[in-house]
Amino acid sequence: MHVSSSLLVDYYQLAMAEVYLSKGLVGPTAFEFFVRRLPENRNFLVAAGLSQALDYLLDLEFSDEELLYLKNLGFSSNLLDFLKDLSFKGDVWAMSEGTLFFENEPILRVEAPLPVAQLVETRLINILHFQTLIASKAARVRLSAGKLPLIDFGLRRSHEAEAGLMAARACYISGFNATATVEAGCAFGIPVAGTMAHSFVLAHENEELAFRNFIDIHRENTILLIDTFDTLKAAKLATGLFHEYRKKGIKIKGVRIDSGDLLVLSKKVRQIFDEAGCSELAIFVSGGLDEFGIFELLRKGAPIDGFGVGTMVDTSADAPYLDCAYKMVEYSGRARMKFSVGKATIPFKKQVFRFFDRDGRFQRDVIGAAHENPGGTHLLEKVVEKGRLLKREGIADARARVEEGLARLPEASRSIHEKADFTVGLSHGIEQYLNKEQGKI
Repeated sequence: MHVSSSLLVDYYQLAMAEVYLSKGLVGPTAFEFFVRRLPENRNFLVAAGLSQALDYLLDLEFSDEELLYLKNLGFSSNLLDFLKDLSFKGDVWAMSEGTLFFENEPILRVEAPLPVAQLVETRLINILHFQTLIASKAARVRLSAGKLPLIDFGLRRSHEAEAGLMAARACYISGFNATATVEAGCAFGIPVAGTMAHSFVLAHENEELAFRNFIDIHRENTILLIDTFDTLKAAKLATGLFHEYRKKGIKIKGVRIDSGDLLVLSKKVRQIFDEAGCSELAIFVSGGLDEFGIFELLRKGAPIDGFGVGTMVDTSADAPYLDCAYKMVEYSGRARMKFSVGKATIPFKKQVFRFFDRDGRFQRDVIGAAHENPGGTHLLEKVVEKGRLLKREGIADARARVEEGLARLPEASRSIHEKADFTVGLSHGIEQYLNKEQGKI
């Protein structure tokens, strides 16, 4: 089934657009995407998905087939004519991918006529929410793992193919070294890696034959899966093969353990390797891991050289959604805001100003109106002007930005266990406006 980006809208966006066009509500407007509150177990988020969001906006158009479907739903010829000629000619301001950000900070702003800016709401939220969610989880895994290799194993339990593909991208942005998802390697240039499955071992008469057959075909950097039957016996088998094949000029890189008590097994396997003169053999582990599991393994001294991480990260299992929104902040040159309890918004087209301490670490952020200049580093920049792309960075740029951002985080915000309150304030101008408006209620 073909999924159309143009029809990936909520019905009410079309219904509202129909009214806007009929009543002449087509003035310039600004909508911003932001996260209202960080999940309880998140101290920061990583902006991701901008590249796909821009692709969506700049490729936006409705086909004859889609227009016919909308006509059959009962939408007016006025709306259909508007959609037939639709293309995005507005402006977009955004934080660069890989930027670390905090609650209520806009990471993307769309400036366009009201019907257009409203129409793209759902798909933009859909794109930015998911990749930001996964990139933020993956960054925490990178913090726990330190410099040890991380491979994304999550496609098979992701929420369908696009989710798995974009999760691989988000994980790589946040510091993973490779992915097992081959399509992600093709689409984004991410290194791909993998080992073998238990079924491969079971397809052979015995474990040794399985290992030998795999080594014979894959002669470089082979990783042997050793927990199909008896992990420790397989580890001893691996040491014999290591010495035998090394004499032939073939180096077995290591082993993978995917089940059992990973702490106990990794220590026992490392002992077997060391006693057999195979200290070069790496121990790679997988199986239900995330930042918490990795932290505990390393805290307890597990001699592990790398991790395969899948389900828990690609679904962001401990925080499976963000309280995010895409809201109008200006219309026809006037600030707009809502006062809804628990969902009040901050008016004006905004900029985020970041301040650093003497050591170069994040000190505080200030959310101000775009026309203000309280100092600091401006985090949003114009990336699309009148429908023309001004700037698009590669995935390597986003990856480098995450690495730099994690290094600049205050120590308290780096914790994966303790909640830290990073200071995000409002500018004097916005504070004054809010006080004035609230006095009218």
